[in-house]
Amino acid sequence: MNVSEAVANRISIRAFKTDPVPGALVREILQAAAQSPSGGNLQPWRVYALAGEALTEFKAAVAANPLGQPPQYAVYPANLWDPFRTRRFQNGEDLYRSIGIPREDKPARLRQLARNAEFFGAPVGLFFCLDRNLGPPQWADLGMFMQSVMLLAVERGLDTCPQEYWANHWRTVADFLGLPDDHMVFSGMALGYRDEAHAINTLRASRDPFDVWAEMRGFD
Repeated sequence: MNVSEAVANRISIRAFKTDPVPGALVREILQAAAQSPSGGNLQPWRVYALAGEALTEFKAAVAANPLGQPPQYAVYPANLWDPFRTRRFQNGEDLYRSIGIPREDKPARLRQLARNAEFFGAPVGLFFCLDRNLGPPQWADLGMFMQSVMLLAVERGLDTCPQEYWANHWRTVADFLGLPDDHMVFSGMALGYRDEAHAINTLRASRDPFDVWAEMRGFD
């Protein structure tokens, strides 16, 4: 599989098989992703991988405090404006439509949202953290590291779902992991083998046409 194929095949999976992922394979992916670029070679990422009993214990800790905590950063800006508001709205509508949940069925939508706390059934949960004194450039570096993880996972027959959902449970995550006080939780990620029979995994988020977001100047 080449890079173009990995990019084309990567989607956010929200229903996984329970098949375990070998620890050696998870380590291999994370180590390979560490070749990702970072300004000044700061390598700002700090990663925690949970599976088996550790993941079960973590899920129990989350279930004991399902409401979470006020986030340490805003996942989305307040009063989101267009075109971003429309994109987010359409993505949500497409997601719930794929599993037959109408807009008026709020309890069902909340139950689906709560599936985040289970990593959508994935056998591996990853957490990506960084020193809280670092700035936006290092957040971008961490994002590139996460993208590398996702593409390397696809290359190896695995799938992922990045989850900023965990920004709303940062204290639970930090306490469970023993995260140093000078570090913060940026995002989580579900990792495993997709359930190909589940309707929600047919969703591929739409993308705007090239000319909406790009300009090319000075080319022949």
